[in-house]
Order: sequence, then structure tokens, then C-alpha cells
Amino acid sequence: MGIRLLAVSGYRSLQDVVLPLDQLTLVSGVNGSGKSNLYRALRLILAAARGDLVGVLAREGGLPAVMWAGPERLSREMRQGERPVQGGPRQQPVRLRLGLAADPFSYAIELGYTQDPQSAFALDPALKGEWIWAGGRFHPRAVLSQSRGQCDPDRSLFQSGADPQQQPEVHALREEILAWRFYDSFRTDSAAPARQPRVGTRCFALAGDGGDLPAAVQTILESGDGKGLQEAIADAFPGCRLSVSTDAGVFRLNLHQPGLLRPLEASELSDGTLRYVLLTVALFSPRLPPLLVLNEPESSLHPDLLPPLARLIGSAADRTQVWVIAHAPALIDALAGLAICRHVQLERELGATRVHGQTTLERGAWRWP
Repeated sequence: MGIRLLAVSGYRSLQDVVLPLDQLTLVSGVNGSGKSNLYRALRLILAAARGDLVGVLAREGGLPAVMWAGPERLSREMRQGERPVQGGPRQQPVRLRLGLAADPFSYAIELGYTQDPQSAFALDPALKGEWIWAGGRFHPRAVLSQSRGQCDPDRSLFQSGADPQQQPEVHALREEILAWRFYDSFRTDSAAPARQPRVGTRCFALAGDGGDLPAAVQTILESGDGKGLQEAIADAFPGCRLSVSTDAGVFRLNLHQPGLLRPLEASELSDGTLRYVLLTVALFSPRLPPLLVLNEPESSLHPDLLPPLARLIGSAADRTQVWVIAHAPALIDALAGLAICRHVQLERELGATRVHGQTTLERGAWRWP
């Protein structure tokens, strides 16, 4: 089930954004253009599927901290500087809306404030509506499951209606979303989990912190594309290869380099080398997720590693849907040159994130329930 569109309204700088997605989607833009907000918005949909949306929003500062802070409508005069940016009487309730268009099922959720101002939890988000429908563009006759009215977001459709017999569409969509994988915070300091030896168990997907790196490498070598993994390492570091020592069940990662009489363990690798190995192993997972999201994967990498990283990402996109948020021009140029890549550039207009060059017709591909 590939995602075709991500729609966000009322979240941080995302006043009303429709992001088109392809097999490989590259999102770029200057600092502050809204790249991280789009990434967070996608993770909010994952939180809704997990049932911890309220907790995630609380860690971001609560609903008041994440809601769009600008006027309800940016007029033509405001955009052209003919009148100051200012608010007015609201025509619509304050809402945070998230949605995705995909095949065979699409999804949208709408959050707002509770209607009990006397409660100490009056700022908690309330679930105002939730919909799952068939196909991409919303139509009332395509709705398969829905809930309306104020209720706890952590008791959404995904928690109350995920019986695979009674509501197979809810169960299928929830399982799909829960399988998404995000990589954005690999630690490479001296105490990083990826540098530590660990008792190994078979690992078909690298953990988000990279702590099971040796086991993930050994799993690829035994049960995945071990040859492709070694070729990708050699593409970035000519003549190098990976191996794993498994003495007494404790797994240690080794990098063999030409000219050295012994391999280097993970604890001895430079930050950039370790990060690149982590990215390579993540992208060579024997069980790739339906959506793989990389947030600024070029961080701390030497510029010489960016062309092989682009080739690595392009190869993964042949096998699953990949979304990359990048800021390094060398990586952006290399990825944008791939035939399967859709390059989306973000810009900021009066505090609101916009997709550069997007037409009204393209924005109209999404319709809120």
C-alpha cells in the first residue's frame, strides 16, 4: 500500500499542506521551511495507530504548542504586503488534521480542544473525527469506518475497531502503519549502543538506536543480500568488508580494511564511518518496511560518502517506498537525478510552509472529510 499524499492542517508551520509522495520522495528546503514538521506529522499518524497520540503531543508541549499560530486565512493583501498579518473572527473551529491517501485504504483524523473548560485537562486534545475510506480521494460513499464526536484520541478506530474479522480495513491499515520505520537519531558517541558488543539474536530489521547492529549484519549475511551489503560497503570504503565475531554468543562487529593486520571493532570506528554502516545495514534489511523514512541521513558524513549514499537509497527504493529529508546539496542533487525520485521543495510564506510551485489542481488531489 504505497502512500500517494500526506495532508496536514493546523500543525506548527503546516497551516494547510498537501505533500505528494512517490516511490522515492526527496524533501528539501532552507532551515525553518517545515521539513521537520512534516516528519513529525507523519510520526503523529504512527502514534495514532499505536494508541499513544496524547502522550506524543504532550511531549511536544501539548496541543496549544503545536497548533498553527497564524491567522485562519492568509489573504492576498497579506501575501503581497498590502496589509499587516492579523487575525479576525474565526469562521471554523480550531483543528489539527492529519491524513494520508493510499491504496487500498486512506485515513484522516481530526483533533481539537475538549468542550469541558472547567476540567484541569481542558487543553488535552479531543478526537473530533476519524475516517478510513477506500481509494485515494475522499468521498462519503467510500467510507468504510468512521467515528465522530468528542472522545479520547487514544481510543481511536485503531484501538476500538481493529478486529480483523469485523473490520478488516482497520486491522490492515493499522498493521501497515505500525510497520513504518523511521531512522533519524543514530548515536555515534563513545557510549552509543551501536558500538557495544551484545548477545545476538536473529534480527531482520535494525533498531532505531542501532543497538542490534552486529546481529542485523549477521542476519543479512546469512538470510539476506550479504553480497549486496558487502558491495555497498566497498562502494563507500574501497576494499573494506564487514564480519561479525560471535564468541560465546556475544556479537561484535568488525570492519576489515586493506593494509591493517586486524579488523577494527565498532568501538574504534569514526563517527562518520559508523553512521554510514548503520544506514547501509538499515537499507539492506531482509524485511524492508512498507515505508522507510530517513531524516537528514547525511549528518556527520564526509562529502565523499554522499554519492554512494544516494546510490544506496536508490537501490532500497527499488524494493520499498522511501522518504528522505535532506539538506546537503550534494545528496539532494544525486537523489534528484534518479528517475524514480520526486523532489519536493518547501518554502515559507508568512510563517506557513508551502510546496514550491504546487498548483491549485495538485492541492485539490486531497479532500478533507
